[in-house]
Amino acid sequence: MKIKMPIKFFGNYQVTVRSGATEAKERCQKLTILELGSEDPGQPPNDPADAGNYQIIFHDAGCRRIITGKLKENLEEKVVFLVEDKEYEFSPL
Repeated sequence: MKIKMPIKFFGNYQVTVRSGATEAKERCQKLTILELGSEDPGQPPNDPADAGNYQIIFHDAGCRRIITGKLKENLEEKVVFLVEDKEYEFSPL
């Protein structure tokens, strides 16, 4: 599935991380979002069990972060991923 939010490698983004009742907002750069394929070559590529698996790479506070999550929202103004017990929301600044 194509990500609707425009992503520029040298763009600045806000990442909001929600976990339970807590919410933290930070800035990030060098955002890259990659859709992951099926790990099992015998499994069809469009299997619903694999739908929404993405690898998200970004830099915040000078550190490179790599997370893997399921796509929750895909809008032009933001994209939201579920990663274990956290929710990561990316939006342009």
